[in-house]
Amino acid sequence: MPWLFDDDESDPQSAVNVLRRFTKLKAQLMPTLLQLGVEASERGTPTMRPMLLEFPDDAAVEYLDRQYMLGADLLVAPVFSSRGDVSFYLPEGRWVSVLTGEPIEGGRSVRQTHDYTSVPLYLRPGGVVALANESSRPENAVTTSLLVHPDLTAPRTVTVADGEFRVERVGDEIVATGPDTGWTLQLAGGSTADAVGGVARVRVA
Repeated sequence: MPWLFDDDESDPQSAVNVLRRFTKLKAQLMPTLLQLGVEASERGTPTMRPMLLEFPDDAAVEYLDRQYMLGADLLVAPVFSSRGDVSFYLPEGRWVSVLTGEPIEGGRSVRQTHDYTSVPLYLRPGGVVALANESSRPENAVTTSLLVHPDLTAPRTVTVADGEFRVERVGDEIVATGPDTGWTLQLAGGSTADAVGGVARVRVA
């Protein structure tokens, strides 16, 4: 069962259900997408970034043109083959699939096969992504969850339209602070915790 989705459609690969699935994903990513648009407008940093922009010291990414970073923390590898075959490169570290929660070691090229309901979408080691409810409209994209990579080491501040969040590693826990209520801290591929008094914490295995 996919990690971020809970579809129970009898034909998940029908055109309608595929569209529904990725529309929900876009709605979930909307707080992050809106903030990336602000950054592009104010700083000129592109939303879709060549790998070299985020990994300038990795010689293996220099000529990659069939994958990109969505912001600083998400890697996307579009599937161009009708068979669903796709090859892409993951820089060093443990990456986590946003769609399944499965980890995969980087520093190498990866070959996978995807159907119409899937695509390589990976959270960077130490990455943090703001998510909304899958049924929210773009103009009402309130952050309801912070998706955090379990290998977070350095503190991160995430600014979105509806507030600011700070995430840091404290011992064997990841702790996030933000608005008083209405959001959860979600460990990529792991557990979740609701915010209480503006603080949420999850234990890292």
